[in-house]
Amino acid sequence: MGEKQTQEFYDLWLANHTRKIDVDSMKAWGFNSIRLPMHYNLYTLPIEKESVKGQNTWLDKGFAMTDSLLSWCKANQMYLILDLHAAPGGQGNDLNISDRDPSKPSLWDSQANQEKTIALWRKLAERYANEPWVGGYDIINEPNWGFEDLAKDKNGINEKKNEPLKKLMVDITKAIREVDKKHIIIIEGNGWGNNYNGILPQWDNNMVLSFHKYWSYNDQASAENMIKTRDQYNIPIWLGETGENSNVWFTEAIRLFETNNIGWAWWPLKKVGANNPMEIKSNLNYNDIVSYINGNGNKPKESNVYSGLMELATYARFENTIIHYDVIDAMIRQPFSAETKPFKKHIVGKTTTVNAVDYDLGRNGVAYFDKDTADYHVSTGKYTAGNKGRIYRNDGVDIAKDSTKYESYYVNNIESGEWLQYTVDVEKKGIYTIKLNVASDNKKGRISLASNGVFIAKEIKISGTGGLKTFKTIEIKNIPLKEGKQSIKVLADTGYFNFNYLQFIRQM
Repeated sequence: MGEKQTQEFYDLWLANHTRKIDVDSMKAWGFNSIRLPMHYNLYTLPIEKESVKGQNTWLDKGFAMTDSLLSWCKANQMYLILDLHAAPGGQGNDLNISDRDPSKPSLWDSQANQEKTIALWRKLAERYANEPWVGGYDIINEPNWGFEDLAKDKNGINEKKNEPLKKLMVDITKAIREVDKKHIIIIEGNGWGNNYNGILPQWDNNMVLSFHKYWSYNDQASAENMIKTRDQYNIPIWLGETGENSNVWFTEAIRLFETNNIGWAWWPLKKVGANNPMEIKSNLNYNDIVSYINGNGNKPKESNVYSGLMELATYARFENTIIHYDVIDAMIRQPFSAETKPFKKHIVGKTTTVNAVDYDLGRNGVAYFDKDTADYHVSTGKYTAGNKGRIYRNDGVDIAKDSTKYESYYVNNIESGEWLQYTVDVEKKGIYTIKLNVASDNKKGRISLASNGVFIAKEIKISGTGGLKTFKTIEIKNIPLKEGKQSIKVLADTGYFNFNYLQFIRQM
């Protein structure tokens, strides 16, 4: 679409994405800091647009937005970490991270881009030198560059491979220290923040190393390199970016970090997708844009592009997002608590329906059990999804959308031995019929029910219903239930079926 409409979209996106209500909510949920991914072009012009070569034109927009965010953080006593996520010219070959234009000089190919980067950090440090709620300066996010043309040592090892990165970070540090002696300077190694060859030892006495970690096992061995570096150089370390996985992975990772006294920040707060605290709802016009950009479908009309993007920006407002309390619970509570909590309040009265997807909040093996729970492809070489449907919840349980109903979901891909637990509050002791709404294309399925760990129905046969999307109800009669809270477990003795809901009907 046109330049004017494009700018209108970006303005609305930036205005809606992060507001005071977002920061207030993060504080209420238990977060204590925000890492702000900054794009340099909100603070200064690209070198190609400067009217005088070597000049730095400062833009009010980025500074004003940062000031607003800082004021919301201060009001909540939360630290704000400034992270240069997209540096002038772009700091890496991974284009979607640095927003680099390959047709123009990169950060590493241009002295002018490096000088602008240094000047930007000096400007930021000068502005925030006396701000106690600015937690630190994360000076270059995830540099990923080869630096292959540097000489190797006598053993053929390229120990100076990262020399340009170190030089720039030293120059940035010097510029910051000219105006700010107080704030932490956070550095990231090459290779998405993890390769510190030739960079250490540190050159400042108030410095932190940032590592990034994605899609690997969360065992002690996966943290050993970080811990070894911390001990060797006597320097604090920070897991400055991680996420993009399942709740199981989140809980494991945070337990690993905090057990080893490592702070962390997650990526991201909100996006189109279910594996973050807030989900921005997509729309049909935006879906058509994505499909076309990815080489599928016809080119959408300009008016539809505009409508789709403006709707997306509107959905970015806190009030319009889907808040994933399961993600928040997995990050804040579950790392050090094995207790379960109800996902929704289920009061069993005369007739009560409980959706299959509304099983309890908690760890795998405690609130539910699923055999495929997270993506560990960095460690295994094999991509696994956790929730294969990637909708509604972010646990290991596979969830699909019922296309015949609005905002309706069911559990699918159920394997033998998997189970789901539901905490319910029974209003009145009595004899109940429990109905299970299931779909199957075979006669293999078997299902059992337990209440507070005691089986109340065993090995109930699930006959074929005519397909995995054709749901029918099976009844289990004469089930005694006590009054009060109890845990109902639905166990797939044999899988090969989908599960929509269970319903309680009091007989007497």
